[in-house]
Amino acid sequence: MSLKLGITTVFSFLFLAGVIDLGKARSAYIGAADNENATLALHEDLISVAKTDNKTLVAFKGAVTTMMAKYTKGIKDKKAYFKEGAELLEFALEKDPNNVEIHCIRLSVQENVPKITGYTKNIKEDKQFILDNFGSISNKNSKNFVKGYISKSKAFSEAERQLLQGS
Repeated sequence: MSLKLGITTVFSFLFLAGVIDLGKARSAYIGAADNENATLALHEDLISVAKTDNKTLVAFKGAVTTMMAKYTKGIKDKKAYFKEGAELLEFALEKDPNNVEIHCIRLSVQENVPKITGYTKNIKEDKQFILDNFGSISNKNSKNFVKGYISKSKAFSEAERQLLQGS
């Protein structure tokens, strides 16, 4: 069995009624960073997520769709994936603008895309939103996801990380 097939099989168990569970999406997203097979598998798992679904799931779908551009051949396909992903991410944020986790997901994309994409303009805004609203996150898993990203993010200073660790 190929590695890609094995990973796809594992991720296919993450589905619940055709849509991946939010907790599993968080874990898989973390694992997808700089991992082509994990990115492809997560993209496949999120393909059925629609704009009417949980907006955090829509944001994860958008983020992983932008990541697909990195592993796709051809500039036309790269642009298409990136544009679709960014649009989904912006849609999710427009529909749920006070969701700290969605701001974190957009920050994670914008911090890691090439500047040439032009999709880096909200880094400071998202960072400040996270700093201002981190304490209001009521879901423990969401809070842990955001805290985990902050611990690795270059956007946050060590002092800011320490401040949020106590929250």
